[in-house]
Amino acid sequence: MCGIVGILDPAARRPAQATEALLTDLAVQMTARGPDGEGTWVDAAAGIGLGHRRLSILDLSPAGAQPMVSADGRWVLTYNGEIYDHHELAVELDAAGVARRGHSDTEILVEAVARWGLDQVLGRIDGMYAFGLWDRRERRLTLVRDRLGEKPLYYGTLGTGEFVFASTLDVLRAHPAFDRPVDRNALALYFRHKYVPAPWSIYQGIRKLEPGCRLEVDAEGRAGAPQPYWSFLEVAGRGATWSGSADDAVERLDELLRRSVRRRMVADVAVGAFLSGGIDSSAVVAVAQQESSEPVRTFTIGSPAADYDESSDARAVARHLGTDHDELVVSDADARGALDRLGTLFDEPFGDSSQVPTFLVAQLARRSVTVALSGDGGDELFAGYNRHLWVPAIWDRIGPIPVGVRRAAAAAARRVPPAAWDSAARLLPAGRRPRQAGLKVAKVLGIADAASAEEVYGRLVSHWQDPTALVRGATEPPTLHTDRSRWPAVDGIVAHMCALDTVTYLPDDILVKVDRATMAVSLEGRIPLLDRDLVEFAAGLPVDLRIRDGRAKWPLRRVLARYVPEALFERPKSGFGVPIEQWLRGPLRAWAEERLFSPVTRSFLDDALLRRTWDAHQSGRRDNAHELWDVLSFASWCDARGITGA
Repeated sequence: MCGIVGILDPAARRPAQATEALLTDLAVQMTARGPDGEGTWVDAAAGIGLGHRRLSILDLSPAGAQPMVSADGRWVLTYNGEIYDHHELAVELDAAGVARRGHSDTEILVEAVARWGLDQVLGRIDGMYAFGLWDRRERRLTLVRDRLGEKPLYYGTLGTGEFVFASTLDVLRAHPAFDRPVDRNALALYFRHKYVPAPWSIYQGIRKLEPGCRLEVDAEGRAGAPQPYWSFLEVAGRGATWSGSADDAVERLDELLRRSVRRRMVADVAVGAFLSGGIDSSAVVAVAQQESSEPVRTFTIGSPAADYDESSDARAVARHLGTDHDELVVSDADARGALDRLGTLFDEPFGDSSQVPTFLVAQLARRSVTVALSGDGGDELFAGYNRHLWVPAIWDRIGPIPVGVRRAAAAAARRVPPAAWDSAARLLPAGRRPRQAGLKVAKVLGIADAASAEEVYGRLVSHWQDPTALVRGATEPPTLHTDRSRWPAVDGIVAHMCALDTVTYLPDDILVKVDRATMAVSLEGRIPLLDRDLVEFAAGLPVDLRIRDGRAKWPLRRVLARYVPEALFERPKSGFGVPIEQWLRGPLRAWAEERLFSPVTRSFLDDALLRRTWDAHQSGRRDNAHELWDVLSFASWCDARGITGA
């Protein structure tokens, strides 16, 4: 796990020493991503310079340092990530007589490209990666991002004509010629989704390379259109390709998960795992414990708020598996300390409130390990989000009812404060009581007048339903959620939601959160459920195998049941969140109000709309916590960078 940066200046205006100094200065912005070393490589005549910050995981010796030149001298690589099947590739390279200096996956990658070509290598490797590859013979730069988007990669052309790329936007922003203002259209997308979706970034003219894509840049700095070398939507569009029985599917998933976990436990440093007590992380930890000769180090975060606390569940799973377990209950002081850092951790505005516990659990884990396994990806692949159950069930009931009737009923129900729904839920038996009932009822009321199941889904994944009313001067660009021509050719609303979640919410929210939170403390996060073969297997399962007997993630549940008693994991889902509704009405109220109505928010946002949203939340009439959190995250991001508006 590392940080990368590159500059291609067609005018070749800097001598080598000046380019090296600039790359070093830029790379300082991502020291946490690579605290163990730094390096540069420059060809001043070609105007190309590559930089690198290293977090040493495999081959801790100087033989693993970057940027790395292939043995034949043609290829130069600056690379961030891990190639999990590099041992298999190494065997083939050794058999072909390719000499190696060390055993890093970086060297395997660059020598594999030299031996077989980039096209063949991209078709073979399994891993998380983002890299820049310079072809010295053809004078061509190629940028590549992994299939699911685990590792970030930003790029663009500055006003000077220099083409630049890096692991983080803050690196690009530190370039002395950076001249890109905040993109208000991208900001509208942020308030829609609580993240800025690829290919946009928060800055005008700077883009994210989308997952599974490569980008070619010629010697004159001209970038072509990104080209996919793998597409999840294409894989999902093949439909249900699994032809075996349900039991066979469980057996195959167990095999794939075991192999994936085994590969991701290979490191020359200590490896542990996050454990929330949910299905996904418990399955990963259970398999990791089976594959380990000693207790796996596991880490969890608890909350004083019962509706958000799964620490006791995690503790029970850890006790059963025999892991070496560590946990931290998040106090208000812990949360406030994390909030003070959030504006610096995320290089774009990012409104997922679970960023707080994710950062804190990463911080906890880094005290003991340098690599941590994570259970992310299971909800997208195996239909595990509440919406995957709710949308078809709700639409079956409300679809036949005239829209006018639905709209009137929803308006009446909205007069009931969210706290009243929470109180009503407490009348149910504990085993059937939904967590965060008020929030869930509010979501249902928000989609009552939708015209289709797809529109129901679109509203559920939106925070601000009309972000252009909030962001001054913005026009909301089309996305995968709104552009029907790009929708995958899948059968049914559940398959549709899973496919779009996998290519939007997963890379642009979940994986951003994990990458930035772990990298902030120099911890490498690895995600076994995103193994390529496992992902393609899951995409080929029919929906009635992903959701079976009314239970989401059925195959993953059956795998977990092989290692952990069902009583330890069959319970209502709460998610990895924090009680921001209570925080904003309580200990964080003054902190929040100061930031919500600051000069920078007034410069970008409609102050009257924001005030109405805040007042409705404080009165208890509405739970607007998540919408307000989006604004707070944006304000903190601006403050951390000295952005005052325009």
